[in-house]
Parts: sequence; structure tokens; C-alpha cells
Amino acid sequence: MLRFGVDIGGTKIEVAALEGSVVRGRRRVPTPRDDYEGTLRAVAGLVRGLEAECGAAATVGVGMPGALSPADGLVMNSNSVWLNGRALAQDLAAVLPLPLRFENDANCFALSEAVDGAAKGARAVFGVIVGTGTGGGVVLDGRVWTGRNAIAGEWGHNPLPRPGLEEMPGPPCYCGRTGCIETWLSGPGLARDYGRTTGMRADPAEIATRAEQGDAGAEATLARYEDRMARALAAVVNIFDPDVIVLGGGLSNLSRLYRNVPLLLPQHVMSEQVTTWVLPAVHGDSSGVRGAAWLWEAKG
Repeated sequence: MLRFGVDIGGTKIEVAALEGSVVRGRRRVPTPRDDYEGTLRAVAGLVRGLEAECGAAATVGVGMPGALSPADGLVMNSNSVWLNGRALAQDLAAVLPLPLRFENDANCFALSEAVDGAAKGARAVFGVIVGTGTGGGVVLDGRVWTGRNAIAGEWGHNPLPRPGLEEMPGPPCYCGRTGCIETWLSGPGLARDYGRTTGMRADPAEIATRAEQGDAGAEATLARYEDRMARALAAVVNIFDPDVIVLGGGLSNLSRLYRNVPLLLPQHVMSEQVTTWVLPAVHGDSSGVRGAAWLWEAKG
């Protein structure tokens, strides 16, 4: 039986069919932003279309921003804010009567990389998404660890550790607080920091290019970013101490992170040695949809 994975993202919704670790089919459409009913229709249409293409029924795992509240089953903590407070599991089951499982998208990313990606074979994995937002997921012995309150790995909405005076109180976050890790380590956060210190505008890819070309402002911006990432990840290591940290999302394509962040980690980790691997995702932006499909394998 095939396993389908669905990744509900802020800009696209993707569905993929997995047979073992092999992707047998894939479809995607732009996300109907701010349109809850349109989101439901898009997911159902993609799954039904791929089901017809593959000629087989399938289980469906859904990766979503935020999580389903253990109190009432409604979506909470989603940066795709039109999902918050909605009964996504029940409503999607009504239009797509197939076996469904739901999980946070960062957890799906972490699961994908733990099963057959960069962290294959590791017992304890922390998956990080640094892109439009910043999220995290925990996988232990090949299973997603959601925690008692369904927020395990919700790394991006902790405050930036050990902030300097110039980092306080920090930028405002959509969650209503200031100085969240997400406001510093997301793509918009990096671009905002560059603009604040240089007076110029550039997206993260352009900032990286300018740094490679010797631009001092861009280089200083990336150095600050790496220091902040090291502080933020060190807090995870001090509490959870994973074997592997896997980075995904657009900013994970900055190759210098894998050279510089591990060198900075020991300054903030309470250990005589720090051997934690910090690695790029093997499956790139396909990890979310792959991990969603793996939810059935992982949960039995």
C-alpha cells in the first residue's frame, strides 16, 4: 500500500506518494492563503488526483504549520494564521475519507531526515527549519516526540538566549511576543538585521552573495546570524543533547553555517566536548512531505 504525504506550507501545498523510500508521484499547487475552505479543497484535490494517477488507495500523513491542540483538537500556533482555531482534522476527513494522521511540519521534516536522510541511524535528532519562519522537531528512536502539550521542538518561539543590549527587547513576533528566535533566524529576520545595520535592502541569498564578494556589512550580518544560531542551538543541546541537528529551509543552503556554527557551539554548551553533528538536510524541501508520509510507518 502506498503512503501519501501532504505538506501544507505558507506558499505551496504539496503531496507525494511513497513506496518504501521511493517517490512514485508528486503534485503541488500554490497555497490559497487566508482561505481555509480553499486550503481544504486544495489538499483533497491533490490527494485525489495523485490517487488516480497511482491507481491505488493510500494512507495519508499531513504535515501542517502549528499543531492540533490536545485540549480541543483545533489548530494552534500556526503561522498560517487562517488555520488557527479550525478543526482541520475533522474538516479534512469530511472531504477526504481516507486514513489520516496529522503532525507539525517541522516534526515531519525531522522524521524524514531521521528515517532515511542526514540523520539516518541516529537515536536522537533535532530538526530545524530556518526559512520564512523558524521551527524545530524532535525524533527519538525513529518516532516523533510531540510531548504532553503537543509543542515539543517549538524552538522558534523561545527567546534568543543570552541577548546583548543591542538585541533587547528584540523584534516583534506574530505570536505577540518580542525577541523570539524566529525573529532573528528566519529569512525575514536576517534581511531585517541587514537592513537595520547597513541601511540597505537585500534578501538572504543576496546577502550571502555580497558577503562572498567581500561586502563588510553582509559579512558582519552573517557572522551575527551564526552567533545567534549557535546560542539558540546550544540551548537545545544543553537540554536535549541530540546526536544530530539537521537544518532545512531556505537558509540551510548557506554552506558556511556547517563550518562556523559547530565552532561556536562549545562557547555555550556545558560540556568539556561538543561532538553534536550539524548537517544539511539530504532531502531538502522534500523532507516535509516525505516525513508526513512516514507518519504511518513511524506510529505503527
